[in-house]
Amino acid sequence: MDKVKALAFGFQHLLAMYTGAILVPLIIGYGIGMTPEQITYLVAIDLFMCGVATIFQVWRGKVIGIGLPVVLGCTFTAVPAIISIGNGAGIGAIYGAIIASGAIVIVIAGFFGKIVKFFPPVVTGSVVTIIGISLLSTAVTNIGGGDAAAEGFASGMNLLLAFITLAVIIIVYRFTTGFMRAIAILAGMVAGTVVALAMGVVNFDPVNEAGWFHMIQPFYFGMPEFHLEAIVTMTLIAIVSLVESTGVYYALSDITKKPIGEKDLARGYRAEGLASVIGGIFNAFPYTTYSQNVGLVKMTGVTDRVVIYITGGLLIVLGFLPKFAALTQIIPTPVLGAAMVAMFGLVITQGMQMLAPEINKSMENGLIVACAVGLGVGVSVVPGLFVSLPDMLETLFSNGIVTGSVTAIVLNIVFNMIGKKKEA
Repeated sequence: MDKVKALAFGFQHLLAMYTGAILVPLIIGYGIGMTPEQITYLVAIDLFMCGVATIFQVWRGKVIGIGLPVVLGCTFTAVPAIISIGNGAGIGAIYGAIIASGAIVIVIAGFFGKIVKFFPPVVTGSVVTIIGISLLSTAVTNIGGGDAAAEGFASGMNLLLAFITLAVIIIVYRFTTGFMRAIAILAGMVAGTVVALAMGVVNFDPVNEAGWFHMIQPFYFGMPEFHLEAIVTMTLIAIVSLVESTGVYYALSDITKKPIGEKDLARGYRAEGLASVIGGIFNAFPYTTYSQNVGLVKMTGVTDRVVIYITGGLLIVLGFLPKFAALTQIIPTPVLGAAMVAMFGLVITQGMQMLAPEINKSMENGLIVACAVGLGVGVSVVPGLFVSLPDMLETLFSNGIVTGSVTAIVLNIVFNMIGKKKEA
């Protein structure tokens, strides 16, 4: 392929995944009370690790890498858990859990096919739906200005910026196709920020204070701490991500006409696990496949892995440029909140798409979803529900994702596995 064309296609993939890549560190950084300097580092290291994780996966090695044109980024399903762990046990517990869950993924990669039966769509769809709903309160709070107790919360200006952003997202998504539709949320954020700039409410201090170049460093925010409840939570999320990634692998296999087997899948899983371990060491996040880039591969018909190597390389370069990362912080909070509503709403619809055919299969599946989502979201709203349990269980089940996941897994076994064995 021509070098100029390859660079253009690589940059196109970068734009397609960029919104998700920057939203995750911004949401987490604000959610756990980081300083602007810390958030700048978080965005930069996330971009860097997105590039590293992508190259791990595109490269087809003997142990890691599925060798398909796949782009990796931080999974949105991890966001509420990371914020909850950070606010409860501290930032060290976040990275201890990410490192440990990544190591667990590496260990189970070879035989994940044997346990995947415990995570059918009725389970993973419930978990994804719970996560999406749990995130909405953060999004709506940001629309109002980010701090419900602050003066000026939900002011007319904040609401105006949010609804202009949301309107642009909807218009772009409705009246464009292909690549432009893929970056509709990014377009809305740019438009909202431009309007805010005209209104004089954009703060450029983080950009002015950031340097042009920095070196990444391990354990930037301190040494990791290993808490069982945090590790269990992140491992459950990692397993759900593996299930989702499996679907992406098969989709790309079909698009590229390259059949994949169990060994290929195991290498893909190990690549994700290794990326999470390294991400935890450098204070980034767990990584998974980005489905929007699969759509871009299908739309363009370009399956050459060189293009994805270029995307990974561009992301790595951006990770060394803190001033570029600091640009993300000029996005006003209401604009960010509007983008979050759209992104998290899409997470919910993804979960619903997974669940709809499962609910139609049987009334039992409907009850599984009802109980799992009901308890998962309910505990997220009222985390003190299990305060009378022993400390370890209370800490574990005060997390709505864990409660919903365990409920879905247990009920799926009761309704869809034990019964089948008896009938056999």
